[in-house]
Amino acid sequence: MYAIISDGSHQYRVEEGMTFEVQRKDIAEDQKIIDFDRILLVGDIEGGVKIGAPTVEGAVVTATIIREMKADKIIVQKFRRRKGYAVKQGHRQKHLQVKVQKITH
Repeated sequence: MYAIISDGSHQYRVEEGMTFEVQRKDIAEDQKIIDFDRILLVGDIEGGVKIGAPTVEGAVVTATIIREMKADKIIVQKFRRRKGYAVKQGHRQKHLQVKVQKITH
């Protein structure tokens, strides 16, 4: 069984047991489980495909948080020619690594 979920401005194709990364969310310190409720499509070998309009009613993907991590560093550089102005700045986006436990529909 697989599902396509929408989280933030991204869409992910997930299966049970799969590990993937999502953008960090404001969650409680001791929270270990996340429920994704914006399910766009649920597919099954026997049952076929359920397509939402815009989401599948009652479908939930339950995942456990493995760890919080940072992405690779990107460099943001600002420059104005002939003005003596140059700024170099780095940034690392925070992510959550999650593992899908079950898909219910």
